[in-house]
Amino acid sequence: MLKLLLAAALVSALSLAAAAPAAAQAVTADPTAVKSGTYKVEPAHTQVGFTISHLGITNFSGLLHEATGSLTLNAADPAASKLKVSVPVASLMTTSATLDGMLKSVNWFDAAAFPNATFVSTKLTRTGPNAATIEGDLTLHGVTKPIKLDARLVGSGINVVNKAYSVGFSATGAIKRSDFGIKALLPALADDVTLNIQAAFEAQP
Repeated sequence: MLKLLLAAALVSALSLAAAAPAAAQAVTADPTAVKSGTYKVEPAHTQVGFTISHLGITNFSGLLHEATGSLTLNAADPAASKLKVSVPVASLMTTSATLDGMLKSVNWFDAAAFPNATFVSTKLTRTGPNAATIEGDLTLHGVTKPIKLDARLVGSGINVVNKAYSVGFSATGAIKRSDFGIKALLPALADDVTLNIQAAFEAQP
């Protein structure tokens, strides 16, 4: 009996070892493997991070989450791809609950009056095998301004947890908060805001 149990354990271990490379190969950073189609934002793994200089002493960061939106991805002609993403301002988080409340108040983002920040792409230009510049309109605090994001493919493939075909990107950009009417404590708190975005999308039938 002991020999049978040991043999079964060995077979199981070998099976798992054989399966591991296949699982690892399910996701790839190869841009030629990305599939065209319509995708929706996967909110649990999508974050819009922001960083601002705090009094010139530290660089302080926060994020927004719970994003929704869609991506129409054309792998053969990336310039034809379209992106629309919206994120609720009430989802804003920092390391301070007091600061969170202040930033959502009428003197800052005014989440009650302007509940969503929205980005709609207007132009996509491929800048490398897995990189592109995305130009679009950002609506924040009731103001719409053009911005530019530098995006990079992170990976694509089957999500081993939910089996959905997914694709992910990271992007960086910069805005001036005063352009969007958010002027509290200028110039003591910096006007320049750096954006660091991690976005996941799931293919739709």
